This record gives sequence, C-alpha cells and structure tokens, in this order.
Amino acid sequence: MNQRQLKRSFFNKSIISGFAGALIWGGVGSLSYFFSFTEVSHASFLIRSFISDAWAQGVIGELVSLPILSIIGIIPAFIYYLFFKKAKGMLPSILFGVALWAIVFLLLQPLFQQVPAVTNMKVETIVTTLAHFILYGVFVGYTISYERTETMIALSKKSHNET
Repeated sequence: MNQRQLKRSFFNKSIISGFAGALIWGGVGSLSYFFSFTEVSHASFLIRSFISDAWAQGVIGELVSLPILSIIGIIPAFIYYLFFKKAKGMLPSILFGVALWAIVFLLLQPLFQQVPAVTNMKVETIVTTLAHFILYGVFVGYTISYERTETMIALSKKSHNET
C-alpha cells in the first residue's frame, strides 16, 4: 500500500467506527429504554418527536431509528478524526462523549418534543444516557487513535524499507 492508500484506509476506518459505534451503543440504548433504565432512546429524538403513530412508540420505532442513528454517528467520528486523532489516552475520548451528550441533551433538546429537559429527567436517565455517550466516545476515540498509530507505524516501516 502506498502512503495515500494508507491514509485513505485510516479515514475510512474512522468513518466506519462512527457508524458501528452508533449501531452498537444505539442498540444498547434501545435495550436500556425497554428495560426502563432510561425514559428516552434514539427513537425519542429521531422518530417520536416528529411522528406520533403507534408504530413509532415501540420496537418498530427503535428499529427504524437505529440505521438513521448509525448514519448520523458518522458525523461525530469525522469530527473526532479531524480534530482529535492525535489525542492519546482515554480522557479525550471520555470528554468527547460528555461533550456529545451535552450537545444533544442541552443544546438540541428543544428541537425534540418527546425528550424532556434534563432538569425534568430522572437521575437514572441522565446517568444511563451519559454512560452510553461516553462509551460511544471511547469506542470511536480508541478506534481512531489505534488506527492512526497503526497507519503511522506502517508509513514509518514503508519509508524505512525504501531507504
């Protein structure tokens, strides 16, 4: 692989990590919602705030919103890739997850009718959703950091072999 292909592969893997992380942690979020650990799920944001039909309230609403969430999950991964790919350790990833939670639950919340304000949420909902966002941030952050390290090692070996 040449240098350009390695960097392209790194970028693609970063984007895939956002999709996969949103799919995994969105699925966990759905389970948390159904087992009443949280009073909101991704469907509360993406489906229920705009559609009040019966199907949107149950499993079908969760299943319809999960692929949408996975596509949206690419955006934070791209942002992490652009600005934080050189970050080391777990703390930047944790802070990234907390920042995403704050953006969704504090800044964007007024856009979603079916999502109560944080001040009106149960503590269990806040803790559970915050944990999901932190886990997403760590998943994406560690994946991108690992892939960057592997890419840098491969580039270093390639340049060393060429000399």
